[in-house]
Amino acid sequence: MIGMLRGKVWEIQTERLVLDVQGVGYLLTVPYGLLAKSSAGQELVIYTHVVMREDDLSLYGFSSLEEKQLFLEMLSVSGIGPKAAISLLSTFGAVQIESAIVSENLNLLTKVPGIGKKTAQRLILELKEKFKGHVSFPTGEESFSTPSPLNHTEALQTLLALGFGLDEAKQALSRQKDSGDLSTEEQVKKALRMLAPG
Repeated sequence: MIGMLRGKVWEIQTERLVLDVQGVGYLLTVPYGLLAKSSAGQELVIYTHVVMREDDLSLYGFSSLEEKQLFLEMLSVSGIGPKAAISLLSTFGAVQIESAIVSENLNLLTKVPGIGKKTAQRLILELKEKFKGHVSFPTGEESFSTPSPLNHTEALQTLLALGFGLDEAKQALSRQKDSGDLSTEEQVKKALRMLAPG
C-alpha cells in the first residue's frame, strides 16, 4: 500500500489536506500539528497509512515515521479507531502522549475529545510497557504545565465552523496568554475579539 507521499500542498481543509503528487490529489486526514505547519504550494513528505473498511477507504498522513508508528500502536488498542488516534495526536505531540501513558496520567488523556476514562485505561494497560524505553524525561504533571498552541483543538474547530480561515484562526488562538487555563468557549470569545474588524 501507500507508505509515503511527496508532493505540494494543493488545499488545506479543517482536518485534512490535499497533496498534489504529479497531478494526482491525495486527500489526507492529518493531525493539527501538520496542518499548522502547512501552506498552499509547500512541498511536503508525508508518511501515510491506509485504513480500509467495508464502506470507507481513508488515507492518514504524518510528518514523521515516529508519529505514524505511534498512530499504529494506538490503533492496536481495543476501542481506539483512527479518529480517536488522530484526535490524540492533534491535541498533544507524540512525546506527550507516550509520557502520559507511561505515567498513567488519566487526567491528561481524558482531556482529548473522544477519549473517555475506559479508553484511556486501555491505552495505558496495553501500551505502557512498550513505551517505557522511549520516555527519558520527567513523566509527572509538570511535563505538561506549558500548554502547546495545538491544544486548541475544539476552539479551532469552532472558529473554522464559523467561517474563519485556518491561518487566521490559528494565529488568534496562538496569541492568547494562559490559554491552557481557559475553557473552549473563553478561547473562542477571545479569538473573536482579535478577529473582529477594526
